[in-house]
Formats: sequence, structure tokens, C-alpha cells
Amino acid sequence: MQIYLPIAEVSVNAFLLLGLGGIVGILSGMFGVGGGFLMTPLLFFIGIPPAVAVATEANQIVASSFSGVLAHLRRRTVDLKMGTVLLIGGLIGAALGVVIFNYLKALGQVDLLVKLCYVVFLGVVGSLMFVESLNAIRRSKRPGAAPKRKKHNWIHALPFKMKFRVSGLYISVIPPVIVGITVGILAAIMGVGGGFIMVPAMIYLLGMPTKVVVGTSLFQIIFVTAFTTLLHATTNFTVDVMLAVLLLLGGVIGAQIGTQIGVKMKAEQLRILLAIMVLAVCGKLAFDLLVMPSELYSIGFEGH
Repeated sequence: MQIYLPIAEVSVNAFLLLGLGGIVGILSGMFGVGGGFLMTPLLFFIGIPPAVAVATEANQIVASSFSGVLAHLRRRTVDLKMGTVLLIGGLIGAALGVVIFNYLKALGQVDLLVKLCYVVFLGVVGSLMFVESLNAIRRSKRPGAAPKRKKHNWIHALPFKMKFRVSGLYISVIPPVIVGITVGILAAIMGVGGGFIMVPAMIYLLGMPTKVVVGTSLFQIIFVTAFTTLLHATTNFTVDVMLAVLLLLGGVIGAQIGTQIGVKMKAEQLRILLAIMVLAVCGKLAFDLLVMPSELYSIGFEGH
């Protein structure tokens, strides 16, 4: 069933959008990521303009993340205190990101920026996660070997410490706030929840237990992406409501399925699957940038 999206100015199949929303919802529930790192490029591939894809996808992430976090709250695997600290940074970052996005949109460079950001960030994060996940799997297979978590590093020397009982941590609030700001900027510019940055940062930088990382990440993503959507809708009018609703319906259902799948899998398996998906999307975007330069760098001449 073909429908016309007025803001995006394209016609697409409604069932295709529902299916894409469902896939991203499953990823959200399994990995604690908003799923935008996959959905936004997929929207590029089916002809949605990058500016519309970024703003609208942030809206869909709110729904899938909310659905996922409810399941984690029932299992008490959400550190609300840590999530609030991350959220403060996230709101600041989102506001900065929208300012940057609107400036580049006015210059006509936002489409190129979004795609380049995806290639760089997905490539770096995917590679790091893949290597670390392989090492974690190797350690888990050794008899009597247990993954070692660093008890003390440079983060523990920073001021403004706070106790996070659910995560079992006593660390400075500065690193979580910085992580939140980074994720907020990415949410505004790339249309992502930022989970693919936040989840590894929470595990390897902050030292949080894997069991509370997913739910805490989703908690923060809900509010940051909602704030981002509001800013995009009121400043550059690129949120397509029809597109958002279809993605939202699929996402809510998919998140519940993904949460159930995630419970049955080991943390190391989840991380390596996420790393592979991140690298696959990165490869596709990089390929498109290399083989289709005419769409990105066109020179127009006016003559009579």
C-alpha cells in the first residue's frame, strides 16, 4: 500500500515502513540502543531526505525505547540515578546539536555531514566493540577465567563523586555528563538515540555492570530523543508525522520481542552481534559515498 509523505515529498510502501520499525524495535529491546544508527541509513536508502530522516527517526526512537525500558523496569535493571545524570548531559548536547544542524542546513551541507558522521562514528565504534567482544568471548571460554572489570582508573580520581547503588559505583559525575553531552549532539545531528556510543561507554568507561546498562541507556534515550524531536519540529519543520507514526507502531511491538530475545543471550554474544551490525551499516554508507559521488558533489551551470 503506497502512501505519500508530505514533508519528505516521496511515496513509500506503508508495510515496508512498519517492517523497518519492527526491526529497529527488536534491536532496541535486545541491545539497549535506540536503533537509529540502523533506521536512519535505511530511510536514506528508500529515498527519504536525510534532514527529514534524522528529525523523524528521533521521534520513532522515543516510542521503541519507552516500550523497551518498561520491560527493564519490571526486572529492576535500570539505574535511575545514573540515567538522570546522563540525561542532564544529553539535554545540553541535544540543544547544541540542533544549533549545529540548523546552521549546516542553512548552508546546504547537512546531508553530506550526516552521512560522513555515520561512516566515521559507526566505523570507529563498531571496530572497537567487535575487538572487545571477541576478547570477552575468549576469556569466557577459558576454564576458571572471569572477565575482569577495572576497579580503579583515572575516572576515580575526578571530583564531584556520587554513589550509584544500583550500579554499585562511587564515581565522579563528570564522565557521565560528558558521555550524555556527546550522545545528545549525535542524537540531534544523526537522528540516533546514541546507544551505540552510550552502551560501550557505560561498560568500559564508567565500569557499569552489563545487566543494568541496557535499561539505563534506554531510560536516557527516551528523554533526549523526545527533546531533540521537539527542537527539530519547532525550528526546521522536518518531522514527518505520517512517517513517524508508521515507524512508531512497528517499533513498539518489536521492542517487546527484542527484550525477550536479549534475556536469553549472553552479554558477549549481544555485543558482538551489535558490533557486526554497526560495521555492516557503516560499510554500506561508505560504499554509497564512494560509488555515487555525483549525488553528493554536483556542479550546476546556468547558461542561456
